This record gives sequence, C-alpha cells and structure tokens, in this order.
Amino acid sequence: MAALEIVRVPVLSDNYAWLIHDPDTGGTAALDPGEAEPMIAAADARGWTIDQVWNTHWHPDHVQGNALLKERGAAVTGPAAEADRIPTLDHAIAAGDELVLGAHRGRAIATPGHTMGHLCFHFAGSDALFSGDTLFAMGCGRLFEGTPTDMFASLARFADLPNETVVYCGHEYTQSNGRYALVAEPNNAAIRERMADVDRLRAAGEPTVPTTMALERATNPFLRASSAEELGERRAAKDRFKG
Repeated sequence: MAALEIVRVPVLSDNYAWLIHDPDTGGTAALDPGEAEPMIAAADARGWTIDQVWNTHWHPDHVQGNALLKERGAAVTGPAAEADRIPTLDHAIAAGDELVLGAHRGRAIATPGHTMGHLCFHFAGSDALFSGDTLFAMGCGRLFEGTPTDMFASLARFADLPNETVVYCGHEYTQSNGRYALVAEPNNAAIRERMADVDRLRAAGEPTVPTTMALERATNPFLRASSAEELGERRAAKDRFKG
C-alpha cells in the first residue's frame, strides 16, 4: 500500500487546508477547505480529482469551500454534533468513526474546546494527525465554545500518539504562539532553539507546519500544561498577549 500524499494548501489569510491523496486508488480528500479555488488548482496541478471533503469543525474559514467542491462531485464529511451549522454535510461522524481513503483508515477523535463538536482525524498507518484548530504548533485553539477543562481533556487524547506523528494543523500561527511560549516557559531551551528556526523560516516566507508530536511535547505550553487550571491560565494569558 502506497503512503498517503499530503499537500499543504494556503487559503484565506493564514489558514492551511490539506489535500490528502491515495496514489493507489486516486482518491483525494480536501480537509477544511476555507476556499475551494486554491484546493481545485492544487489538485488539478497534480492530476487529482477531489472526491471527498473532511471538516474538523463548523467555522466558516474551514468550510466555506464545501459548496463548490460538493457541486463538483465531492461528498462532505464532518462532525455530527455540528451538522446544523454545516449545511453542506453529507456524512455526519462522531468520535471513533472511520474516515476511509482507498485502503487507508483514519479515526475521528472528539476534541471539544475550540468548538464543542470539533473532531481531529488520526491516520495511524500514516503517522498523521489532522488537528484542525485544536492543536497548533506551540499553541492550541481559542476557547470560543468550550472550557479549559474541555481543552485539557482533548489534548490529553493525544497522549498515546507516537512522537513521530506528523501534526497537520489549520493555521500559520507558530511565530506568535512561540513568542508567548517563551514567556510561559522562559527556561525552556527547546523553545528558544525552535524559535530560532521559526523566525528564520518566516523571514524567508516559508511555512512552519506541519509539526510533530515530539516537537509539541517539548515546546507547546498548552500540551505541556499539568492541569486544566494551568491550561486556562495560559490560554487567558495568550489571549491578552501582545508580543
């Protein structure tokens, strides 16, 4: 079985959507298409046809490309708990349900916090986690609907993922997240070392994601929080942070 091919597609101002392609069958999924046109262009450039759309949550910057992709023949899958907020949805799924792309099988992980129905998608055979707006490089999503307890429990669901798991998140927030991480953990040498790489990449106009679980365990102050209370304090501080 050939490995999944995963392509980062910049959309809107700072979003990343992802094309996920099975070379054995030609099946292609668009994950969180905030815009359809860049997804179509990226697929066309590779001779791929998008036949599935996968949404992690309902926010418009993750779903507003659904309608055009659906018109072009793609079936839309997303969280059952947010079905009323994703009108293009064809298949509603919940925690533990499968996503199928050719012979590849992924599972949905319930990760409430950013939104209450948020799902992440883990493909163990490909060491891939599509984390939407739950886990970012050195950050986590804002708590628009959930509580620190929700987010702490959601991040804890990643505890058993191998260090080599590649994390495909939904935004280019790494530099601002890292600046806060330096304040949250001023004695963490791994954060300082990582930020040197991040600053270099951003100065060159290069992306900083995907990331890995190993990097996040070493440098992400939200994943490293020891309690829901500490996570809540850090999230509130990040929301106020101007660095």
